[in-house]
Amino acid sequence: MFNPPNAKFFFAMVWDIVLQIPAGKVSSYGQIASMIPPDADMEPTQLRRLAPRWVGTALRKTPRGRSIPWHRVINSRGTISFPAGSAQAEEQRRLLELEGIRFDQSGKVDFARVGWRGPPEAYLRRQGLLAPRPLK
Repeated sequence: MFNPPNAKFFFAMVWDIVLQIPAGKVSSYGQIASMIPPDADMEPTQLRRLAPRWVGTALRKTPRGRSIPWHRVINSRGTISFPAGSAQAEEQRRLLELEGIRFDQSGKVDFARVGWRGPPEAYLRRQGLLAPRPLK
């Protein structure tokens, strides 16, 4: 199941949240997912397991012409999820490095330094979102 029950709503929320990530900061698929409230008929365990994947699906399905900074979303290990050496991985790393993001020898970023803490409280309330879980 790679699409959430209400994909149109979920994808729109993901795109809007990702637009809030400032240059020079990164988030994770799980952190983005943690802000979106669950559907009433979604079991919480299933949501925690699948929602980060749905965030990835939403980013892959960004409509043409939408300028979403997809490159600022990485995995919870602090690394790029595309296969090492792939064109997509190289492009994402290049875009992040242009924004001042540095990677260590193992290809990880320092979440303590460049991890996004989430959007302002007023934004969360206005959008009906949950507080983001911290990056580790």
